[in-house]
Amino acid sequence: MSEEMFFLFQAVINMLAGVLSAFCLLFFFWPFLTGKRVRKALLVVLAYLVPYFLCDGTIIPGASVLLTMGILLAVSSFLEMKPAGTFLTAVLYYGVKMSSGLMIGSLQLAFDRWLPEPGFEQIYLRSTGVVTLALMVNGILLTALLYGLRKRLLELHGPLSWQTLCYLSLLPVLNFLFGRIIASLLFEVKDGVYLQLYQRHPVFFILVPFMAFLFYGGIYCTVLFQKHMEVLREEQALHFVKEQQVQAIRERVSEAERFYADIRGMKHELRGHLTNMKGLVHSGEYAGLESYILRMDKSIRDFDLTLQTGNPVTDVIVNDIRQQCQRLEILFHLDFHYPDPHAFDVFDLGIILQNLLQNAVEACEGLADGQRMITLKGKRRGRFFLIETTNSYAGEIKFGQDGLPVTTKKREIPLHGIGLSNVRREAEKYRGELEIRTSQQMFYATVLLQGK
Repeated sequence: MSEEMFFLFQAVINMLAGVLSAFCLLFFFWPFLTGKRVRKALLVVLAYLVPYFLCDGTIIPGASVLLTMGILLAVSSFLEMKPAGTFLTAVLYYGVKMSSGLMIGSLQLAFDRWLPEPGFEQIYLRSTGVVTLALMVNGILLTALLYGLRKRLLELHGPLSWQTLCYLSLLPVLNFLFGRIIASLLFEVKDGVYLQLYQRHPVFFILVPFMAFLFYGGIYCTVLFQKHMEVLREEQALHFVKEQQVQAIRERVSEAERFYADIRGMKHELRGHLTNMKGLVHSGEYAGLESYILRMDKSIRDFDLTLQTGNPVTDVIVNDIRQQCQRLEILFHLDFHYPDPHAFDVFDLGIILQNLLQNAVEACEGLADGQRMITLKGKRRGRFFLIETTNSYAGEIKFGQDGLPVTTKKREIPLHGIGLSNVRREAEKYRGELEIRTSQQMFYATVLLQGK
């Protein structure tokens, strides 16, 4: 191979390396692109290639990287990605790309060094073969590393705060800076002698790729740790909400029990009440008598549980919902009877009913009068117990990746939108499941439980 052909090959290889890296960037971004993906994919490729060729040969280190990231941030709205997510994805890509380059670069230099010295005519041909092989292996390795990290990145669903962004970006940035330092030290001319870093320090043949691998492992583990932190925060939120609901149910049941205790005491005091009323009649204080009777009637009606389900806890829940429905003019139908108390924990059923019915009430609030309707049914079939709620709703319901509706509530976001998650968790305790469907502005939630 002639010298002219060799330099032409170098130019072609440089172009192919840029195109390969651009498509690797697209491969990493692809799952986050939605809608018209072809246009967005072309924009991502151009965002890499234009700075790559524009900054080729520039003396500013990392100029193409900074320009590419600037372009991606500028078009993040067109990509339908949040700027923080775009920045993190780009930073992770360059961190992984640097790790892959350091691993393959060290192996390429070692391979080139350990090959037998060719004749003068074959030196360009051997160099061409080594470079081509390194480019192919680098492309395969980079794709594999990006694929592994992308799977973990797709598992992150929580909001990306700037603190989290800095935390996840730290190792990729350090990895990139480490790679730039190694690249600047690879070749040096001293006293007219051309020196290589690996010739002066042979241990770097092993140390550099090993450190690059550790950097990638650190990046991967950081993203994985962030995923586990999200799961932990969700678990804490679910546990907090459940405890709050259980405590509220306990307090409400305690109030009902106190009331019934008062009623039992009233039976013993009834004679005294009759004596008081007779005294008011004989004295002609009919206004006082009427007020006395109204007070007695109100004390009875305040905790009047008109709907009976067979258990005090579920009685309190459905009657509280009934009172809300009366205030909001919601038509409430009930066909629910508490199942075998030995098969299901009463507070587990209470959590399920509380969340299902409260969500139904909130969904009906946006409807016009006469269109609000909630139905609760409970059916026992052998060891299985089926709970069904049906309610009308307005607007459109969007479902998330977990199959549950996406909340539209704006207040106290961390504690909202997890009511149905709690229902699903309670169902799974009894080897059951939660099924949700919609049809003609009606929302259907079905919970299947297996008795112990």
